[in-house]
Amino acid sequence: MSNQPGGDAAQLDLAHDAAAEEAARKAASKEAADTVLKAFGGVRGMIDMTLPGLVFIVTYNLTHQVSTSAWAALGLSGLLVVARLAKRETIQHAFSGVFGVALGAWISMKSGKAEDFYLPGLLWNVGYCIALAASALARWPMIGVMLGPITGEMFTWRKENPGRLAAYTRATWAWVVIMGLKPLILFPLYFTHNVNLLGWLKVALGIPPLLLAMYVTWQILLKAPPPIKAQLDDEEEEPAK
Repeated sequence: MSNQPGGDAAQLDLAHDAAAEEAARKAASKEAADTVLKAFGGVRGMIDMTLPGLVFIVTYNLTHQVSTSAWAALGLSGLLVVARLAKRETIQHAFSGVFGVALGAWISMKSGKAEDFYLPGLLWNVGYCIALAASALARWPMIGVMLGPITGEMFTWRKENPGRLAAYTRATWAWVVIMGLKPLILFPLYFTHNVNLLGWLKVALGIPPLLLAMYVTWQILLKAPPPIKAQLDDEEEEPAK
């Protein structure tokens, strides 16, 4: 009987350690899941990608001029890049937006068809979904490739953390399904030459599917094992004292 209090204390310590370990695991998983929004440019990045298309369709409705609408969208994209540079923010998402807008503007002005402004974006969506599916099939899921450097795990999830490989694979397939809905809806409209409906739907389908895909990814990673931090060479080899 004299050993029982000590045994109870040991069991309490074990239970406390297990609870602390589980809390730490959940915190690490949440921290890793929270990188999803950052990886895709945050709210600002989504706005940067959506506004030029909105400006194009509004200007086209006001002027009915393809070139004027294209230049208005391209000018806004350029201003967004300048604004980011002035604030010393990353221009990755704004610059990619400029490239897409410039390509769409050039094609639409060459063809004289307003709907061609949206063609590069539609083709990019198709190519993006194909690349996502191919990466998942090759066991190099693109979501993991994108988030690994941000979480600090790099590619440890491929060999050392099978639970995260499975989570990244599920998340990548979720992106295929969600983002694949956009071209399925918009491509038929492109061929009807209904510029107004195409333009407004393109804007409407800009942010919501992206938010849904990020939320689903966040939920998947929230339940995944925490990342295993990658050991860099300079960390593995400490200088001799």
